Amino acid sequence: MKTLYIVRHAKSSWDNSDLDDFDRPLNERGKRNAPEMGERLKEKGIKPDLIISSSAKRAFSTAKKIAKEVDYPVDKIKKSENLYLASISSAINIIRQVDDSVAALMIFGHNPGWTELSNYLCDVYIDNIPTAGVSAIRFDFDSWAKIDKGKGKMLFFDYPKKF
Repeated sequence: MKTLYIVRHAKSSWDNSDLDDFDRPLNERGKRNAPEMGERLKEKGIKPDLIISSSAKRAFSTAKKIAKEVDYPVDKIKKSENLYLASISSAINIIRQVDDSVAALMIFGHNPGWTELSNYLCDVYIDNIPTAGVSAIRFDFDSWAKIDKGKGKMLFFDYPKKF
């Protein structure tokens, strides 16, 4: 079995209008929400074998904060420019290249692609993955190469304002 955790970056700052979208940092709420979501994941016993993040500042910052909470080495997070505003097909191509020794994969990126990806892969429709939201999907096969439309089963969907 394979488990995919689709994580949208936490809330970003719009304070500096001169910054390129790629370089926007987390705002104060985002800096609080990311570790909070990491704690929730840790409470569920989630321990990713691999984390891949969009190389955009807000996504990578979110990945680092969550990685610390789930005891994943921050220096082992892989960055991918191809996950920045990735389409469904771009994200799936990256996932399909993951080594099959990885059972639990966590990817960090952006909307609208992350909501679309979750809906494409899963048996449950989500209207929107909010900032710092996590869609967890299980696949009943042993190769990431088999990931495809409708093949996943939703394990859970969580986000900071859920409770």
